[in-house]
Amino acid sequence: MITGGPRGNTSSQNTGISRRTILKSAAVTAVFSPTLVMPSIVSAKEPITFGLTPVFLDSDLELLDMMSQYFSEKVGHPVQLVKRRTYQEITAMLLAGEMDAAWICGYPFIRYQQQLSLMAVPVYQGKPLYQSYLIVNEGQSAQSINDLKGKTHAFSDPDSNSGFLVTRALLAQIKQRPDTYFSKNFFTYGHRNVIRAVAAGLAESGSVDGYVWDVIQKIKPGLTAKTRVIRKSQWLGFPPVACNRAVKNTVTTKLLTDALLGMSNDELGKQVLSTLHLDQFQFSNPALFNGIAELVNIVNRQA
Repeated sequence: MITGGPRGNTSSQNTGISRRTILKSAAVTAVFSPTLVMPSIVSAKEPITFGLTPVFLDSDLELLDMMSQYFSEKVGHPVQLVKRRTYQEITAMLLAGEMDAAWICGYPFIRYQQQLSLMAVPVYQGKPLYQSYLIVNEGQSAQSINDLKGKTHAFSDPDSNSGFLVTRALLAQIKQRPDTYFSKNFFTYGHRNVIRAVAAGLAESGSVDGYVWDVIQKIKPGLTAKTRVIRKSQWLGFPPVACNRAVKNTVTTKLLTDALLGMSNDELGKQVLSTLHLDQFQFSNPALFNGIAELVNIVNRQA
């Protein structure tokens, strides 16, 4: 998600960060702050910033507006949501102190655990856990990853656990790498885009967030109907909300944490959770992500 640190061999088609895209609306505004360490509470002229990565289901402006309104009401200060195309951009801003908090992925959380502090974790279907799915186009007869050699594969993001790391580690365990195992592999920079690519036949297989696939199956079954799940990973820590460790005890961080943990007890918060198909947010121990740490170790051992 950010420059530096091992990420294994990624596809030669991944040519770096694309032009930064900013969602512009009353509820979503890009904010760049030059300070490295944020004060305990921002000034009246500065909004609190909350980052969203492509783990987010979709760029639904109504949902984003609800989230911004909920956080602003609970914190008692304007909260602006910041969204970028890649995980790397959001993590870079978080590490640089240019953002108050962000909903990131377990992979970069493990990689930068010394610099990040865990605030809350979503609960999905009763657990703070999710899986990575290996999917294929409905026309493919493949039953396992062994049947995907020489095929075209779609990944979500090089810094995504479910959309890259899980499959990368699976290949490492059989002494293979994406660039040599697949005839071609590419990044779509969005789990929904992985599903679209596989459904449209642009890729014969793909690595996707199981939570996203499940939710899309409910709200847009026609899209997932053109794909088939051939493998589900072990249960892993759900993408967390984190802040820069330097500000973990500030008033701003505490207010945001309270807002997250109290979402299931608020009417507007319940609407947000319902739209996201989540139960609640809860506090959790970083040990929740030990499974992802082991995947990182598997890839690093191969490297």
